[in-house]
Amino acid sequence: MNQELEYAQMLEVPVSTVSVVKKKSVFKKKEHKDDDALKEQVVDSVNERMGDYVYAEDLTVPPKSEKGAFAATMSDKSGRILIIEVAAACLLAIGIFLTNVFMPNSAINSFITGLTTEEITEAAYSEFDLYPVVSELSDAEVSVSAEGVITFTDECAVYPVTEGEVASVTQAADGTYSVEIAHTSVFRSVISGLTDSYVSAGDNVEGNIPVGWSDGSSQVSVSMYNEGVLLDCYTLSGTLPVWNTTGTEQ
Repeated sequence: MNQELEYAQMLEVPVSTVSVVKKKSVFKKKEHKDDDALKEQVVDSVNERMGDYVYAEDLTVPPKSEKGAFAATMSDKSGRILIIEVAAACLLAIGIFLTNVFMPNSAINSFITGLTTEEITEAAYSEFDLYPVVSELSDAEVSVSAEGVITFTDECAVYPVTEGEVASVTQAADGTYSVEIAHTSVFRSVISGLTDSYVSAGDNVEGNIPVGWSDGSSQVSVSMYNEGVLLDCYTLSGTLPVWNTTGTEQ
């Protein structure tokens, strides 16, 4: 019995049964408990020393075979969902293509175009800072007419009224140059009567960098337009144009 107990302790497993061998005694002793009771006592003693082991089946986890079937079912469902999504995307793409071809002005086409097109907001002409058309060191006498045309006649460098991009440079019959500058898509200025032009179409210009030169032999004029309408809503402070609230409306 001792060998079996030692073997059970080495395996560190609980004991459920044990064999008990009783040797016959020469002397007559008091009657012992029967063998079954003795076995139970020994088993209980061993289990107390080894600790109680309780095994419970986790009913929440399906058996191995059931897990495989469950995974296969979920895989089939995921596959069907993926196929449905791909088919829906293809149908949508075909619908958009056919709509663009046969109904370019449809509501859905306009909606999709609106989602992909950013609205660009341009500044109003009155939001631009204006600059003098001649240098502060120039002696040119600058004036503005009631219609809003700035004029002067002198030998000096000529500057744009504000920043922008040169739209065109043209030469008149008398040999002078005209420079048209786009400040926005609708706000433009035109400088005429230049002896020389320093810029070409596509150049960016700033208010403090000259665009041309006048030798004083002809009058230089500067006009500003918004949507093709000549602007007269500014006055001169010395040689500096200043926006006011009267004159042509925006």
